[in-house]
Amino acid sequence: QVQLEESGGGSVQAGGSLRLSCAASGLSGGTYCMGWFRRAPGKEREGVAAIDNDGTTHYADFAEGRFTLSKDTAKNNLYLQMNSLKPEDTAMYYCAACFSAARLQFYAWAKGTQVTVSS
Repeated sequence: QVQLEESGGGSVQAGGSLRLSCAASGLSGGTYCMGWFRRAPGKEREGVAAIDNDGTTHYADFAEGRFTLSKDTAKNNLYLQMNSLKPEDTAMYYCAACFSAARLQFYAWAKGTQVTVSS
């Protein structure tokens, strides 16, 4: 059973940066697929970024160029570096296991961490 725990959320001003971390355990020995999605109040869930087994990263259009996804395979940790944050990035961010990194489709996630960006 996949277990995930996020950390690193918080409040920043527009233009600032945050780094989200995710500690993962229980991943199967098969294909690695991990990423982040977010949900803002009143909005549907949207994929942010994901990384697949060979280390290829995939980003939503809004994240491209501002967010960087990376992993520490030895520690089974996942990181999302978010720069040039905008108020519209305000949301609950969830670390998640995915079944398609390219399509940002997720099937298991943790409790989330809040990111608030003020103007």
